[in-house]
Amino acid sequence: MFTSRQLLEKLVAFDTTSRESNLALIDFVWRYLSDLGVSCELIHNAERSKANLYARLGPAGDGGVMLSGHSDVVPVDGQNWSVPPFALTERDGKLYGRGTADMKGYIACMLAAVPHFLAQPLTQPLHLAISYDEEVGCLGVRTLLEALAQRAEKPAICLIGEPTELQPVLGHKGKLGMRCEVKGAACHSAYAPQGVNAIEYAARLIQQLTAMGERMAQHRDSRFDPPFTTVQTGIISGGRALNIVPAECAFDFEVRTLPQDDAQAIAAELEAFAQAELLPRMQAIAADSAIRFYPISGYPGLLTDAQSEAARLIAYLTQSSDFSTVAFGTEGGLFHQAGIPSVICGPGSMAQGHKPDEFISIAQLEACDAMLQRLAAWMSK
Repeated sequence: MFTSRQLLEKLVAFDTTSRESNLALIDFVWRYLSDLGVSCELIHNAERSKANLYARLGPAGDGGVMLSGHSDVVPVDGQNWSVPPFALTERDGKLYGRGTADMKGYIACMLAAVPHFLAQPLTQPLHLAISYDEEVGCLGVRTLLEALAQRAEKPAICLIGEPTELQPVLGHKGKLGMRCEVKGAACHSAYAPQGVNAIEYAARLIQQLTAMGERMAQHRDSRFDPPFTTVQTGIISGGRALNIVPAECAFDFEVRTLPQDDAQAIAAELEAFAQAELLPRMQAIAADSAIRFYPISGYPGLLTDAQSEAARLIAYLTQSSDFSTVAFGTEGGLFHQAGIPSVICGPGSMAQGHKPDEFISIAQLEACDAMLQRLAAWMSK
């Protein structure tokens, strides 16, 4: 049997930055579970360069609990690490390495708990899921959910182990990333009115987006921080020279919505403004002027009912009903959309995630081990 610390050391050694393959890590997990007699299923991407892993143990039948985590990590490029990022380093009760908090620490605890689950008289099945490409838009888990949708037997609850310091979390905002491309008409800047300045029209769109954000800030939900839906423009590019009216401009913006708000409706409102207010002016000067919108990424928000079975379970496991929300996104909204109520609870803190010298405390790993043992006892009743 491996301890969670020993497994974390092995998991951290795999460079599973989202731009890299995760197959070496998945192969290690597959072999580990196979040696324990647990059969696994791999669900690959189209290029077969990455895979989700799904496993199930315990009795047959519908329901049960799924433990879910993502295998990919964010890059270390440009970060000043004092320890090797892809090797586990212990110092003052903390374990350092990329992914220790987000979220290989949880996966290590999940895997370490498997022998204990196997030894229990489980009355419902335990499902295990490890996904890829969560950090770049919750991409990989979608094919896993498509596969589960084809089956009659599905988990009743999903416990996603994102780092919350093992506090029970029931919600997070959704996100929609969009790109807007503005096509104008170039001319010499001395005759600027004869052209269509793509940068200026992009600026009007951004100004409209800002106004929409100010309006949405009036509708608040104190369970979230910030307590309202937000919009922001993160990237803009355009123009070739100061004496040329720019014919192209593009900008990327994101909408982070309260779970009850519709990000697509917000994007549609901006597109309607472009079509009604800006395009007629542009095309009056140059008929082939255009404004186009393209989705970049997105995932739904999550807000699990505090009276649900999932909420009651996580309250029992954490011995706390002090439910909260987190600012970052997770795969939880996608699981919920697939009909699997989800809660977020895992060891470590996102305050250390995505940073140099990322770490998780040994105490948090041990507390997660204990939480999963309580889950095994609950599933054996």
